[in-house]
Amino acid sequence: MTIYKDLACRNVLLTGALGTLGQAQAHGLARQGANLFLLDRLPLEQGQLWATSLAEANGTVASYVQCDLDQLQAAQDKVKALSTACGGIDVLINNAAVIVNRPFEEVSLSDYEDQVRINSSAAFALTQAVVPGMKEKSYGKIINFCSLTLNGRWDGYVPYVASKGALYGLTKSLARELGRHGIRVNAISPGAVVSEAEVRVFGDKLEAYNGWILENQAIKQRILPEHIADVVCFLASTASDMVSGQNIGVDGGW
Repeated sequence: MTIYKDLACRNVLLTGALGTLGQAQAHGLARQGANLFLLDRLPLEQGQLWATSLAEANGTVASYVQCDLDQLQAAQDKVKALSTACGGIDVLINNAAVIVNRPFEEVSLSDYEDQVRINSSAAFALTQAVVPGMKEKSYGKIINFCSLTLNGRWDGYVPYVASKGALYGLTKSLARELGRHGIRVNAISPGAVVSEAEVRVFGDKLEAYNGWILENQAIKQRILPEHIADVVCFLASTASDMVSGQNIGVDGGW
């Protein structure tokens, strides 16, 4: 594992922190010595126990932030208060997402709005909350999570792909607007990562899905959450200071 010494004691806010990808990122960032604020909607006691065990295992600081991103104004207010209290968020990672596999005709307006709100609008709201603190320091990193599905080769994910397309546009435009303040904005587009989500979505079709993934990837092995975490640590560190407005695919060469 590459060590990015500049991440030690940086204030990092990670959303969707208790999911498969979130936990891998949290472990990677904790090993770098970052001060972690782990945001998720799961019960407070569950989140606090996990944050404590993570901090103790890595000799760093980790705090759980219980927050439902479905409530955008409340989430933005909570993160604003957090940023003020901790002296500013240095790195914001908009990792939280919801995904539903359903034919287009069966998608309700509510389904569509829910995915856009969590997957895209929440990133806008939280970015607004942390940017004032970043401007004060003339430095900051924002990392958004887009998706391989933007390549258009996936059926049944219209709201999800639309939400990730909006997030890609947000990444590009924010990188331009915030760059003059020393704030770098990038995106990561993971491929098909081994996770509990694919088990939930594909169920008894998982074996066929796994075969299809390996057939399409240039690299014939599955992507693990740790592969994504490695790129997150790079983008969060000063090693990537001249990288902004990019969407980095971590997809095994799709």
